[in-house]
Amino acid sequence: MKKKSLVLILTSMLLGMLVLSGCGSDTSSGDGKQYVIGVTQIVEHPSLDAAFEGFKKALAEEGFEEGKNVKFDIQIAQGDPTNSQTIAKNFVGDGVDLIFANSTPSAQHALNATKKIPIVFTSVTDPVGAELVKSFEEPGENITGTTDTHPEAISKTLSFITDEMKAKNIGVIYNSGEQNSVVQVEEVKKLAEKNGAKLVEASVSTSADVKQAAESMVGRVDAIYIPTDNTVVSALESVISVANDKDIPLFVGELDSLKKGAVAASGFSYEDLGYETGLMAAKILKGDKKPSEINVEYPKNFKLMINKEAAEEQGVEVQEAWSDLGEFYEEK
Repeated sequence: MKKKSLVLILTSMLLGMLVLSGCGSDTSSGDGKQYVIGVTQIVEHPSLDAAFEGFKKALAEEGFEEGKNVKFDIQIAQGDPTNSQTIAKNFVGDGVDLIFANSTPSAQHALNATKKIPIVFTSVTDPVGAELVKSFEEPGENITGTTDTHPEAISKTLSFITDEMKAKNIGVIYNSGEQNSVVQVEEVKKLAEKNGAKLVEASVSTSADVKQAAESMVGRVDAIYIPTDNTVVSALESVISVANDKDIPLFVGELDSLKKGAVAASGFSYEDLGYETGLMAAKILKGDKKPSEINVEYPKNFKLMINKEAAEEQGVEVQEAWSDLGEFYEEK
């Protein structure tokens, strides 16, 4: 009897070990771990959404696939800073493995909430000025990412506005509460003055204010420039409507807004930018790099794009010679 009991015990132990060894082995991460990534985004609009899609694509290619070994906890702040702060604190309380911060305020609130959980950001205009990192080469202990401002982006568009549109008064609409927008407007103002033009500013607090701000530009400006401002871009249709009705050429800070109905923009694909950020996140999750060891990166594939259809809608005569300055946008 004792011998049989010993055999039964050993058999049960062996079966238990086999069952345990099978648990968690159905994932593709290699380490059997299930990862939770907190996604915090200040507002919904095409550029930020495209960045998130690129982020997911890169992670999937690196073995971190949604529904298999990764869960994305996606939280949109609806343009409310208080919501954004709460989202970040909740991620910390939940103990997520990594935070993907999609916009400047999202990244700021995430960093304020934790100095331990890795954070990767994108769609951030001035990561140094926003006090997210010390420098591009010296990111924070737990934070790094990609910036959506190329050194030549604003200057190339402003030169087109003053040289080709002959604009002397340039309207700009932005939310003064967004640090990323304030930085851009200062740059626009400096470049406008250098090119012999004057800046006419209109500040908004919410997306509901955008149409009135656009209407305030009528009769006062020769062109309108919209920076990568989350509040204004989320209500860009209001500006496009005014620009079309009043024949005011509209220029924007990124290509996704160009497609909606702006004359021109110097930019890049936000999906590509998000993809680069996703590669950073993969290195962190794999343990190959710490955030502090990954430099902040500029966007790649930068170019000037011109929307012929939007130009004609806003009373602009398209010049074929513009092909020497950039590419004509064609809807696919």
